[in-house]
Amino acid sequence: GAPNARAGITVVLCKPGDYVPGIDTTLGVGKIRGVESHGMMASERELELSDEHNGIIELPSGEVGQKFTDWLAENRPETVDPMIHIKITPNRPDALGVRGIARDLAARGLGRLKPLEVAPVPGGFDSPIKVHIDPALKQKGCPLFAGRLIRGVVNGPSPDWLQQRLRAIGLRPISALVDITNFFTFDLNRPLHVFDAARVKGDLRIHPAKGGEALLALDDKTYTLREGMMLISDDAQPESLAGIMGGAASGCTGDTVDVFLESAYWDPITIAATGRALKINSDARYRFERGVDPEFTLPGLELATQMVLDLCGGEASAVVMDGAVPQVDRAYRLDPARVISLVGMDIPAAEQRATLEALGFTLKGDMVTPPGWRPDILGEADLIEEVARIASLTRLAGRPMARESVGVPGPVLTPMQVREKTVRRMMAALGYNECVTYSFIDAKSATLFGGGADATRIENPISSEMTHMRPDLLAGLLQAAARNQARGFADLALFEVGPAFTGGEPGDQQVQAAGLLVGHAAPRDPYGSRRPVDLFDAKADAEAVLAAIGAPAKMQINRKVAPWWHPGRAGVMALGPKAL
Repeated sequence: GAPNARAGITVVLCKPGDYVPGIDTTLGVGKIRGVESHGMMASERELELSDEHNGIIELPSGEVGQKFTDWLAENRPETVDPMIHIKITPNRPDALGVRGIARDLAARGLGRLKPLEVAPVPGGFDSPIKVHIDPALKQKGCPLFAGRLIRGVVNGPSPDWLQQRLRAIGLRPISALVDITNFFTFDLNRPLHVFDAARVKGDLRIHPAKGGEALLALDDKTYTLREGMMLISDDAQPESLAGIMGGAASGCTGDTVDVFLESAYWDPITIAATGRALKINSDARYRFERGVDPEFTLPGLELATQMVLDLCGGEASAVVMDGAVPQVDRAYRLDPARVISLVGMDIPAAEQRATLEALGFTLKGDMVTPPGWRPDILGEADLIEEVARIASLTRLAGRPMARESVGVPGPVLTPMQVREKTVRRMMAALGYNECVTYSFIDAKSATLFGGGADATRIENPISSEMTHMRPDLLAGLLQAAARNQARGFADLALFEVGPAFTGGEPGDQQVQAAGLLVGHAAPRDPYGSRRPVDLFDAKADAEAVLAAIGAPAKMQINRKVAPWWHPGRAGVMALGPKAL
């Protein structure tokens, strides 16, 4: 127990379920010397307020039950470090780093963004470890991989300022090298990886997995890789799951002396697919799958090298690299007047240009080039959105929409919509119940009704029973009738009006109306005089529907039916050569 624990003092109590950061533990109910414990009196080190741990915290004042954070805010405000939680949408990977958030705040006028000065670190020798990218991955996978050897480092604890910054965002300091890579991940949105050079055999190769390779990762889990997943391997074995997590075999320890510092650009889609398949969530994957700045790959390596030299000592080699920075340059015209038409805000042209420049955009005349860290900017509308976002939508004044005439205009239906409405009303008047079935059916049913072609196959079906667009409405009606009969409904009159698909082009879609009669023509009666429905019942109903939509009364019946109809019990109602 603590030497200063005694009756009558005011202390800080951690209850079961509370997380204690200094010991990285969530408290639970336990037994101490045979007595059940429902809490713990904390020291300043356990709450990461200071290094004091010779006794529990004694408060000079305070009420029992008061929150300790409230007491600190009143009595020791300098120790309160507010945490701001920001929910980042997938289209804003630049905001996954503190500098990206600071850039937005500076553009809004909240402070000034300090320039990021990048000075190349001169290499004192050639790196004994070279890097090679498989040619198949240079186009899509890993356009650029760079690194350098740093020899003679001391991988001890990181300095207090770095540990405090990591703890402030909920990270636990581990060692100087690991803390540096975590710092760059969260500060500049530049994930890095450090290999223990003594454990790397030969050069590093970036290549697709053949399938079946096993990798023991830094989370102490072994992953079996699928064919095509990107790997970083040396001459002996896989060393890292590219862009997601490093391997334990080449991980750094307190005895590490020589390290290979890596900085690369990875294809977002490939990283996302691998991470989902292996169910790995890491800070690196979270950023690479959303898209980091490819142009910052080499500057990030230089900055990280300098920090390693400053904190761990050592000597850096020349940079080794394979590939090149992918070209993502694109420019869009900025029309200041479009802000009014698209957003409804009157923002001066000079303010628009100043906003975009503050966000890192390059302006030449009326053409604007987005920076590499903004892959979401894909057109003029995105430029205008940036201007309006920084200006604040609170400046948007509400205006009622102008009307050309007084009152609400009546609905206007197209001739096709009028016919569809008429068909539905007529079928209902004839005693049919309307069905609304899925437009997706299984491949076997689609083939039976003249479909099943690749053009109507769904790329990502939700089930094996919904793989193709329906070529005819009868497939769904027959399935609906079968389900009803299985539940005791023997007499059915069903209809549906909806689209059918014969191909993958817009012109291959047509609206159909289909009806289905099953069982008897009338309900049961005590005299047993009802009869089964037949072809003439269907013909009479079809003629009534055609008459309702204005089809000519003089029609012919022929047997030019589709192959899925009964050859002697089916026919086509036609007006000359035109089928109705």
